[in-house]
Amino acid sequence: MPPEIDWVTVPDIAERFGLKLSQVHRLIEERSLLARRIDGVVKVPALFLGEREPLRELRGTVLLLLDDGFSEEEAMRWLLDDEDSLGTSPILALRAGRKAEVRRVAQALAF
Repeated sequence: MPPEIDWVTVPDIAERFGLKLSQVHRLIEERSLLARRIDGVVKVPALFLGEREPLRELRGTVLLLLDDGFSEEEAMRWLLDDEDSLGTSPILALRAGRKAEVRRVAQALAF
């Protein structure tokens, strides 16, 4: 994963979106967000967050990757790493409105 990723804690997400901590944990459980434990603290890449909610295109893409056989860690890595066929990272392509293209590439990765 690129080292320059900004990570956001669950309490910071709760404050940003006006949610309870349990609601943020539910977003993670439902795969609307992917998180990882860093130094004992659950964190989410800032790129997965929109202004008022998780990036809408993220959940469907994550579910597609999981259905393709990816682990959550592998899905997160794929979303954040550069993807040659997209010319950028999948998460940046999603943020740029290229959802269909990202999902086509993700579907082709099924194993």
